[in-house]
Amino acid sequence: MTPQASMLSTTDNQKNAPLLIAKQLNKSVRLGERRLDIIKNVSLSVLAGEFVIIMGKSGSGKSTLLGLLAALDYPDSGSIELDGKLLNTLSEEELAKIRQSEMGFVFQSFHLLPTLTVSENIAFPLDIAKAPDADRVQELITAVNLNHRKDNLPSQLSGGEQQRTAVARALVARPKIVFADEPTGNLDEENAKQVLNLLLDLRKDSGSALVVVTHDSALAKLADRVIIMKDGSIEDSSLQNSQIANAAKREVEI
Repeated sequence: MTPQASMLSTTDNQKNAPLLIAKQLNKSVRLGERRLDIIKNVSLSVLAGEFVIIMGKSGSGKSTLLGLLAALDYPDSGSIELDGKLLNTLSEEELAKIRQSEMGFVFQSFHLLPTLTVSENIAFPLDIAKAPDADRVQELITAVNLNHRKDNLPSQLSGGEQQRTAVARALVARPKIVFADEPTGNLDEENAKQVLNLLLDLRKDSGSALVVVTHDSALAKLADRVIIMKDGSIEDSSLQNSQIANAAKREVEI
């Protein structure tokens, strides 16, 4: 094999290698004397740059699973590995550094800091990491069409503008993976479409993997893969686009 062919092969292998690997995850909570199993023996992987959707009816465990994958909570048992690092064995301080440098987050309720402007909210992950980059912040302000709002506080923004700010903040540090929990759930149809397009475009530019919890079958049709959760377990993780609409319908009917 020539050096050039070897280099191409290595690059292809990196693209196809799992970035995130979860094995046999379990999570439960105590309700008085009763134990409620929320996540039951879940295993999955996400490739570098892959777009994965997690769907399921309310109470299926999809948001809990997302929180475990994003190292926002610890599983009772099982393992979560991100780019070779076992997250559930790390201290909170070590996890905080990984969240700052390798992960991005978009939440349904935005979670913007109320005393910071749009520019400051977007820059916040870089400031925390002590790696300020004014050019990168401005690039994203322009990309999400908020130049006219960059000095405004969150309370002065519409819901769509707040979520666009949150999307820019999630991607400002060029994370390896972005986690989003119902990112369009609080938005009207027009704003939801705009935020969705921004999230997908900016994620593509940064090369980040994307894991999204959603009920939106239109969003699911754009994914590389869809995972269906039912009663804390994965019911299906290999759905093709032609099956997604039926899956979304089934999700409501189950």
